Amino acid sequence: MQGLETFGVGIGVLAGLLLPIQTCLNSRLRESVGSPFLSSLISFIGGTVFLFIVTLCVNGSVLFPLSTIAQNPAWLWLGGLFGVIGLTTNIFIFPKIGGVQTAILPITGQIIMGLIIDTFGLFYSAQQTLNITRLLGILLVIAGVVGAVVLGQKRSHKNLPSDSSPSDGQDAGLWGWRALALGTGFLMAAQSAINGHLGVVLGSSAKSAFVSFTVGTIVLALIACVLKLKIRIRAPQGKTKNPWWMYFGGVLGALFVAGNALLVPVLGTGLTIMAALTGMITGSLMVDKFGLLQAPQRAVTLTQVLSLGVMVIGIALVRLT
Repeated sequence: MQGLETFGVGIGVLAGLLLPIQTCLNSRLRESVGSPFLSSLISFIGGTVFLFIVTLCVNGSVLFPLSTIAQNPAWLWLGGLFGVIGLTTNIFIFPKIGGVQTAILPITGQIIMGLIIDTFGLFYSAQQTLNITRLLGILLVIAGVVGAVVLGQKRSHKNLPSDSSPSDGQDAGLWGWRALALGTGFLMAAQSAINGHLGVVLGSSAKSAFVSFTVGTIVLALIACVLKLKIRIRAPQGKTKNPWWMYFGGVLGALFVAGNALLVPVLGTGLTIMAALTGMITGSLMVDKFGLLQAPQRAVTLTQVLSLGVMVIGIALVRLT
């Protein structure tokens, strides 16, 4: 079992590595369509089509008995909605609280909610006892996140104005935005747990991810209709053409969601989330260091590298309990 868990953690880290790359692709797509909602919609459509093909190849069908809907709680089908809410909320909170807190608060929310889900067995997750070793591991992961996102960023941008200036705390209303950011992390953790159980119910993590992406696509399509958005893909100013790779963000997101749905029943929600977050931060640092996919190149500090090491130690402690 220990070997299976170790392998699962490795897969979780690899899945997390995909998300920063997906962000680069979706950000470049946004430049061409002019709207974050349209960029997300195109990404979700691509992911849904990809998962449709994968599910057909793996399971022979994407269908399941209608009785499955009636026999299970309504929240089982809300994973895609939670994903869209999380994605959309980040768009709105960024100008309110700054980039640093937009990154750190949802991540912290994911870790806390993952701990709550595992401790109390929410969403039919396997219940796991909270002991000192596990708590210490979780605290180390949070410390690593703070070091990589906050301290590392301050050091690498020490000669530049801080992007956290709009959130210095003098306006009490900012705490509402911060609470919303933290709640976004709660929803993302719940999404992982829900999709994990849905995969068990449907007998397929691919089907679970397909359902989640289908729900998300429908929600984003409704938003686009309400806002009367029209898809027009153009080369942004100063660029002569659009790269072919900007359309594949949905595929990477689909692999991430399917991977989480597969791993949650094996590792538990908390450990799955922490493994994915380690991969996300590692991938983000790689994107910054090498300026991948037209992303701006930034220095990676020793503080950020050491913080990743702290996160790995924390995950090891959680896994060993």
